[in-house]
Amino acid sequence: MKKLSKMFLILFTLSLPLYGSDGWFIDLESGIAFPGYNDVQVPNDSTGTRFSISETLDVGSEAIYRIRLGYENGNNTFSLFAAPLQLEGTGTLPSEVLFAGKTFSEGEEVSATYRFDSYRVTWQYTLKNNPSFLFKLGFTAKIRDAEITIHSEEESASTSNTGFVPLLSFQLKWRPSLPFALLLDGDALVGPVGRAEDVFLGAEYQLSDKLHARAGYRIVEGGADVESVYNFTLVNFATAGITVFF
Repeated sequence: MKKLSKMFLILFTLSLPLYGSDGWFIDLESGIAFPGYNDVQVPNDSTGTRFSISETLDVGSEAIYRIRLGYENGNNTFSLFAAPLQLEGTGTLPSEVLFAGKTFSEGEEVSATYRFDSYRVTWQYTLKNNPSFLFKLGFTAKIRDAEITIHSEEESASTSNTGFVPLLSFQLKWRPSLPFALLLDGDALVGPVGRAEDVFLGAEYQLSDKLHARAGYRIVEGGADVESVYNFTLVNFATAGITVFF
């Protein structure tokens, strides 16, 4: 984790312009994550069982937080982002599960942990900005640090993966009547073996020039279908956040 943090700090520093910058901001978000589907098979062949963690086990909601640090300079916005996520479930298996080289028997009590931590560097360019409408488009370099673990009294098995994912980044803000605005923003991309979406839709209220508050719904969905693993997950969020400009 320390290596990931150092790498992102280096990338973020290199992305800064050589001249002094103004328009620094910090964005904080918190809320509740509600699990949707979570289908997994490890490995993705006849030696692994495809099953749904969320349907097989009792997976509870979890409190979450997300943080973004960045700045705006002219039409360019750069940001550094971190969003840890961990969901846990327990229950009795209705049938045998082969997972990551281990066998979990029918009727066995198990617990599962799904962890999906996301770290991103984003650049966005402002294509349109007037009193009623804002539109930004750009790119995100994402590092996902993921792990799925299953425990029983007899066995323990896990699979983990840390990898790079390129995403398109966007932000649309409609201001029908200040200080209110409707906000849609996120990162998303669909590829030949998988997809990733992290999208927020909600309302924003401008408390002052330096402080904006928002609340709404966020969806995180995606996964991959490759030889080593099949996993597609949906998580819903009820969130609220603030953006502070310096």
